[in-house]
Amino acid sequence: MRPILFGSLLAMTIALGISSARADIRVVDDGGATVTLPGPARRIISLAPHVTELLFAAGAGDAIVGTVEFSDHPAAAKGIPRVGTATLLDMERIVELKPDLIVVWLSGNPPAHLDRLRTLGVPIFRNEPRQLDDIGRALLQLGALAGTDDPAQVAASAFAARAAALRMRYANRSAVPLFWQVWARPLLTINGRHLLDDVIRLCGGRNVFATLRPLVPAVSVEAVVEADPEAIVTTRNDASNAGDDGLDTWRALKRMRATAQGNLVVLDADSIHRSSPRILDGADALCQALEGVRSRRPVPGR
Repeated sequence: MRPILFGSLLAMTIALGISSARADIRVVDDGGATVTLPGPARRIISLAPHVTELLFAAGAGDAIVGTVEFSDHPAAAKGIPRVGTATLLDMERIVELKPDLIVVWLSGNPPAHLDRLRTLGVPIFRNEPRQLDDIGRALLQLGALAGTDDPAQVAASAFAARAAALRMRYANRSAVPLFWQVWARPLLTINGRHLLDDVIRLCGGRNVFATLRPLVPAVSVEAVVEADPEAIVTTRNDASNAGDDGLDTWRALKRMRATAQGNLVVLDADSIHRSSPRILDGADALCQALEGVRSRRPVPGR
């Protein structure tokens, strides 16, 4: 590892509040709480698919004893026992698995679930990536908790390098105002604090609803029409399949700029919706799509 990169990772580790005193491991989670373990976690329960991916990427996949539905990446994750879904946990199963650490998604797991989990007396680490840099940070945090610091640092370094390369490639591109459609009915989007907003900015896009207060706000068709974005972006589980992509409302509005210029973009949800290293696969696809938007801009005077 290059000395400069190693030094930056070491500085990040210190800044994250990761420390070791004798056998104790202390890491500050994304909710601001200090999680203390007497030694590396050996029986981890992951309560979000992206958390499962982060643990595997940090070298801690073998320590996962339970996870939730849709934890399907990497392939080894499919064989991990299930302890419920995002909305329904099997508390008895969780107790049976005797975890020494539970990793949750702060905004994705209901507060009532977290309250019930706290009664078990098991350390809980709360993960909440809001920017791409937070994913590299999470890899280091989870690596520290599981005692897999070396592979976690390698993964964090690789992620940071790839993200930096994408930022550099698209840093000087002209801005593309876009509407990110999370859901069609009701019509939902994202604000500027959402992780996907950082992806949009990485690609030279501009979220037209970045200033709204809710993380995932509801908007009206009229508001989108008034904003008149240059592109409208949505996702589905397989962007190559034919069928309903939730964009028919915009196809019918022929005078909207995004429709008139053919800038209705459908991305594969599987990568870009995961707050894991794979999000850069989705980011790459978005960046390429926005390059297509730029190439279709009308030439002045023609």
